[in-house]
Amino acid sequence: MTIKQANIAPPQSGQDVKQRIWAIVGASSGNLVEWFDFYVYSFFSLYFAHIFFPKGDTTTQLLQTAGIFAAGFLMRPVGGWLFGYIADRHGRKNSMLISVCMMCLGSLVIAFLPGFDSIGVAAPVILLLARMFQGLSVGGEYGTSATYMSEVALEGRKGFYASFQYVTLIGGQLLAVLTVVILQNLLSDADLRQWGWRIPFVLGAVLAVVAVWLRRSLNETSDKNSREHREAGSIVGLLRHHWRPFLMVLGFTAGGSLSFYTFTTYMQKYLVNTAGMDAKTASSLMTGALLVFMLLQPLIGALSDKIGRRGSMLIFGAGAAICTVPILTLLQSADNHWVAFLLVMLALVITSFYTSISGILKAEMFPPQVRALGVGLSYAVANAIFGGSAEYVALLLKNAGIETSFFWYVSAMGAVAFFVSLLLHRKGKGLQL
Repeated sequence: MTIKQANIAPPQSGQDVKQRIWAIVGASSGNLVEWFDFYVYSFFSLYFAHIFFPKGDTTTQLLQTAGIFAAGFLMRPVGGWLFGYIADRHGRKNSMLISVCMMCLGSLVIAFLPGFDSIGVAAPVILLLARMFQGLSVGGEYGTSATYMSEVALEGRKGFYASFQYVTLIGGQLLAVLTVVILQNLLSDADLRQWGWRIPFVLGAVLAVVAVWLRRSLNETSDKNSREHREAGSIVGLLRHHWRPFLMVLGFTAGGSLSFYTFTTYMQKYLVNTAGMDAKTASSLMTGALLVFMLLQPLIGALSDKIGRRGSMLIFGAGAAICTVPILTLLQSADNHWVAFLLVMLALVITSFYTSISGILKAEMFPPQVRALGVGLSYAVANAIFGGSAEYVALLLKNAGIETSFFWYVSAMGAVAFFVSLLLHRKGKGLQL
């Protein structure tokens, strides 16, 4: 039995519910692997920055690795367009299978890449190309998986079911942090810096094989009519007829992505490089914070089914605009680790009102024939400009001696998300434009 599209009233049989849950699990497994592979680069950069960029102090080396991290994001708009086209024209399942295979290949290249001492400038160049390849993959993964999960979710509980996209996305981050913690306890600092950092990239490639196997069993959610629609996967059709939701997604994704990457990906480095926290302590703190953050997603996603997507987004925008500067300022001098943990958690709770509904909010704004393209491309563009550059901008401003400017930048983008969200309105408990 094929799962019906989200815009058709689904049967509520026990078998149908089980099938939809299994579809969510299957799609989520690949999502987790994609994001684990992508984030191990950031979390392990403290250990391999000197291998590919041997000259300069710690901040300079981290700045260079952050630049490559940001470069991977620049490929996301291309990935959002390419995989959005594939998903809308040839099916969501095919798009998700291709993206996870590409991520696997990129991880294997990094895992076995020689350092600067062995092959010279070719080392950082190949590293850059591998990250761009992975960026292409992740750029396509988000839009397709968000579309797929929104289409298999049950009516009236879409916020809850679709929130599992960020459960697995955060789960990928959490798994990356746990890998850091485990390896820090099993290996010496010298071994981690010499060869231990390669282990997670190999692990990611192995997990990708499992994800491919799980995704092969998924049912397709798009139908023949939508795939053969004259606008299916067409960027011209998207921008000509659906430009308003496209621009709105750009607006609130800018603030949401910047906040998300500031308090997850960059936060570990901030605690070590600015707050002076020990690397192991910072890793342990972020492991606990990400675990709670992950568990919050279904709860706040279910809340959005009650209060509407607009209500959730307004809470996020206002919270990010008001609380970001105080939180980051207090973290600079947080001597007590529990105080630091609570401050990070406050930021993540606020961010949860965006992340828990991010995929379903965007998917509800586009029709089936351009849904994956509309979600993926608009998200990827804003994410590349604001999310992917968060770590680089933060380190650049720190290096220039004006680190607090970054605090106000994140706060300002939260305000942008708030004002854009005012343009949304509710129809029942869902969201329509």
